[in-house]
Amino acid sequence: MKMTSIKMKRILEERLVNPDYQTSYNRDKDTFRIEWKVTKQGVTITLPNVIGKYNQRGEQAIDELVDHITESLRIMNQEYELTGMEKHIFPVIRATSFPTETKAGTTLATKDHTAETRIFYALDLGKSYRLIDEPMLEKENWTYERIDEIATFNIRSLKADPKKDTVADNDFYFIATQDGYDASRILNEAFLEEMKANSKGELALAVPHQDVLILADIQNKTGYDILAQMTMKFFAEGRIPITSLSFIYEDRRLEPIFILAKNRPEK
Repeated sequence: MKMTSIKMKRILEERLVNPDYQTSYNRDKDTFRIEWKVTKQGVTITLPNVIGKYNQRGEQAIDELVDHITESLRIMNQEYELTGMEKHIFPVIRATSFPTETKAGTTLATKDHTAETRIFYALDLGKSYRLIDEPMLEKENWTYERIDEIATFNIRSLKADPKKDTVADNDFYFIATQDGYDASRILNEAFLEEMKANSKGELALAVPHQDVLILADIQNKTGYDILAQMTMKFFAEGRIPITSLSFIYEDRRLEPIFILAKNRPEK
């Protein structure tokens, strides 16, 4: 029998029974949402994506999704302290379209990055993390400067050991450790300066989704086109997409690249 969105919705409702949860279905967007009744914090699932994974992997895909939802809801319903957890605070890169408020109306702690990206802050909890909001900062009298300094220091402590691939005389480097902070390594300025110093041409960067950072030593016009195609492909496949644009790194700044018909960068 063909799996439909309604049937998948019912399966998830049956697997996620809890008197403290409430669920809803958005027919227009074809999404399923489950949240805590009191706080309204929850998780929204795009059903066609789940069905696609189910068609490929069967019940295992549903089992993994239910585990992920359950863990996310558990984390949302607990109180956390930042003091004493400094080593577990990291920056996370998101698209500027990513909500800066929770469903309950709480403002998340953020910092401007580029026109395409924004920095959020996360408390790492092992299997997952919790985005830090303003009430958490206020509760412990933390400033934005303090959390940004701590998170930036911690991202520099993570390994940045890219894998290299050369295409049409252009060198491409990939960081994809699956630790949740691959894209965040774009904030490791010391690493970017090292890559810049060792590049033969222009250094370009891309963060198409959360779990990859692409660096490219662009040595000819074809390199820009390859990077654009590569970034778009990763963006389409990512679990948490960020941006399909890439950036030139120059003078410690990121400038978006717009790929033109002749594959020339325009800053």
